[in-house]
Amino acid sequence: MRPCYLSLGSNVGDPQQHLASGLAIVCEGDVHRTSRVYETDPVGGLAQDNFWNLVVEVLTDATAHQLLARAQAAELANGRTRGLRWGPRTLDVDVLLVGNETSDPPEILVPHPRLYERAFVLVPLRELAADLVSEDQLRDSVGRVVALGTLETLR
Repeated sequence: MRPCYLSLGSNVGDPQQHLASGLAIVCEGDVHRTSRVYETDPVGGLAQDNFWNLVVEVLTDATAHQLLARAQAAELANGRTRGLRWGPRTLDVDVLLVGNETSDPPEILVPHPRLYERAFVLVPLRELAADLVSEDQLRDSVGRVVALGTLETLR
């Protein structure tokens, strides 16, 4: 078993419900820890509501492809439709890190190619695994990130 990290975000409908539902599918009964929920500005320049984001650490033997399948199942179960790139979405799930593995097939890149660019990923990732995110990486990342609380305290 190794730690794997996934990012979940939502800005359509009930973000709290979408994140909670997505977590249940992504974790599939594996031992996991979840960061706080953060409100973040959307990326990509489209006018849309702010996102709620979190990162989950899952201890699993699942492969990168299996984690991608879980991520896509969670998105589908929450009504995700693929429209505009970086547009609004009920649930977006990205596989960030799969232990120390690297892969570059077109269907899944590990580590995630934009992992170290975005504060909405780095801040919650650092909360769970401070050794994976340096002060310099955090400082150089972009985007406003505001802690809202845990999924449980937001209910």
